Amino acid sequence: MGQQRREVTESLLVRHGHGDLVHTEENIGVVVGGGGSVAASSVTTILALSTFVAACVSFGFGCAIGYSSPTQSSIMEDLGLSMADFSLFGSILNIGAILGAVISGKITDLLGRKLTMWILNIFYISGWLAIAFTKVPWLLDLGRLSLGFTNGISGYLVPIYIAEITPKNLRGRFTAIVPLMTCWGMSSMYVVGSFVSWRTLALIAIIPSILQLPLLSFIPESPRWLANVGRDKELESALLCLRGEKAYISDEATDIKHYVDSLKSISEEGILDVFQKKYVRPLLIVAGMVALLSLGGVNAFTYYSGVIFVSAGISSMIGLIALAAAQRNILYIFSLLLCKFHPSSNNGAGD
Repeated sequence: MGQQRREVTESLLVRHGHGDLVHTEENIGVVVGGGGSVAASSVTTILALSTFVAACVSFGFGCAIGYSSPTQSSIMEDLGLSMADFSLFGSILNIGAILGAVISGKITDLLGRKLTMWILNIFYISGWLAIAFTKVPWLLDLGRLSLGFTNGISGYLVPIYIAEITPKNLRGRFTAIVPLMTCWGMSSMYVVGSFVSWRTLALIAIIPSILQLPLLSFIPESPRWLANVGRDKELESALLCLRGEKAYISDEATDIKHYVDSLKSISEEGILDVFQKKYVRPLLIVAGMVALLSLGGVNAFTYYSGVIFVSAGISSMIGLIALAAAQRNILYIFSLLLCKFHPSSNNGAGD
């Protein structure tokens, strides 16, 4: 499978006249010899706007995660919930996320990236309205489940869309926006939730969707998705929109078509191909890291940090604001380091 990908990459480079190919073990791919280079694309207004619209989804993702921490005591008091009832409210977000993640790939490939964003906004707004105006626990849980479902799909959709619309030399930096916006969404809930009621906070959390909805009409569909469904004329129009009307996009459009065709031939082997013996070690490492992260209590701390601070003798307001500041600064520094030192951030993540 890896050999197939290498052959595809080589064929694309040779087709553009880069015959002098040098294999390197360091980057596990090919580099262009003989001084060949690809001009870096600039950031256009539409590219920036498209990234902002997608980032609004990630911001909403973070809002859903951070909502329960500053609101636990007030929700339990107003609706008469027990600790078990509120624990269900907090954890049902993960159940919705699992359901959304299961169908995320299929639905985004079937409907396209833009239409999926439209649909996600329906679930997102409905979920927050259900929470904001509920008078019964089951509607509270249903709203939270809807938000989790949205998160499960958007966690796949947003980085995919941003990676597919950005040129190689900017891809790493732009996709780093996703975790940043998620963190800012969480932090905003921690800070704002310390000063407003839980119902008002739920209404405030709808703002990312309100910003996104009218702007969705002005951004293009993913060029790769258009190539995948055979809409070649719209593919070229989308690339011109993203790269600028005077940009030369012929080579990029051809490369996208060839790469999509190659992925279709590779994907015929199916998902079971991942479970070959040679992939056992990386799969175990990834699964182990995810398991350790979850078992370490990160979700419990994220969902119930307000009460945790109180039980530790710290004011919930002070603790949440300090946590928000620490999260933002740490993730911002991490993103800067990633963009500076990671090869894919500087050269693109490939096709």
